[in-house]
Amino acid sequence: MKTRAAVLTAPNAPLEIVELAQEAPKAGEVRVQVKAAGVCMSDWHIMIGDWPAPLPMVLGHEAAGLVVETGPGVNNVKAGDHVIFSFHADCGHCKPCVEGNRMRCIGHNASPPGLMFDGTARLKRDAQPVSQMARIGTFSEYVVCSSENVVAVRKDLPWTHAAVIGCSVATGVGAVIRHAKVPVGASVVVIGCGGVGLNIVQGARLAGASTIIAVDLLDSKLAYATKMGATHTINGKTDDVIKAVRGIVGKLGADFAFDAIGSAVTAAQVVQAVAPGGHGVLVGMPAVTVKAEISPFQMVMMEKKLTGSYYGSVRPSVDFPLL
Repeated sequence: MKTRAAVLTAPNAPLEIVELAQEAPKAGEVRVQVKAAGVCMSDWHIMIGDWPAPLPMVLGHEAAGLVVETGPGVNNVKAGDHVIFSFHADCGHCKPCVEGNRMRCIGHNASPPGLMFDGTARLKRDAQPVSQMARIGTFSEYVVCSSENVVAVRKDLPWTHAAVIGCSVATGVGAVIRHAKVPVGASVVVIGCGGVGLNIVQGARLAGASTIIAVDLLDSKLAYATKMGATHTINGKTDDVIKAVRGIVGKLGADFAFDAIGSAVTAAQVVQAVAPGGHGVLVGMPAVTVKAEISPFQMVMMEKKLTGSYYGSVRPSVDFPLL
C-alpha cells in the first residue's frame, strides 16, 4: 500500500512530504494508522545533524494511533486497538529486561538503526529503502513496526493526550517517579520548562514534593510551570540560578535537581543546585558531542549523586496505561 510521510533526506534540509510504498507487517509486526503525533527536540537533533542517522528517514516518535493490521504471532494488540507508540522496543528476554530495566534492553542491539529487527525496511521510495526514526517513524499516515513498539490503551483517551504520553509525559513523570523516586516532602529543581520539563514538574507534584522550583529563560514557560504545579519560578536570563535556588530552599541546596535541557551549562547546574547527599538527574538529550564540566571533588566531598534517566526509566507496557 501507499502512505504519505515526512522524509528527511539530508541534515538541515526541509522535510519532504512524499508518497512511499509500504510493505505489509511481517511476523511480530503491526500496521497502525497514526491519529496524532508530536514534534520533539529529538526530531530536531536529527534534522540538524546533531545525531547521526541513516538517511533518508521518516522522522517522528511521539504518537498514537489505531491498529489496522497485525502480522503472524502478535498477541499484545489486535486490529481496532488504540495504541501509544513506544520509541524504545524491549525484547523482554535479555538480562536488563529480565531485571526490570526495560530502557536498557540489549536484545536488539545487532539490528541496524532505522530498520526492522530482521534488517530490512518496510518503506521504499522509488524502490530504495527509507528508514524509520526509532524503527517507528510516526510522521506518516501509516506505520509498520514491531509489536514491541506499541502499547494498547483505553479507547476514551483523546488521541492528542495519548500521543504525548509516548514521549514527554513518560520521560518527565517517569524521571521523577520511576528513576529518582522522589519522596513526599522533598525539594525539587527543574531546569528547562519545555514539554519534558513541565512533566517533571507534574511528576514532582504527583510525588508530593513540598517545594518545586521551575527554571527557564522565558516567563511564558514559567507561567505554564506554575499551572503544572511549580511552587516557585526562576528566570535564568535575569537571575543567578544557584543563588536563587538557595534563597528558596536554604544555603545547602535542594534534594533533587533535574536537567530537562541537555546542555553543558545545565548539566553542571543540577550538580551545583543540590545539597550534600542530593541527587542530580540528567533527562534532556544533548548533541552527541556535548561535554559537561563537573567537579569530582564536590561530588565526593558532598556525596552528591548524578544519574541519567532515559525515557523516564519507564516500562512502557506497564506505565503507559497508568499515565
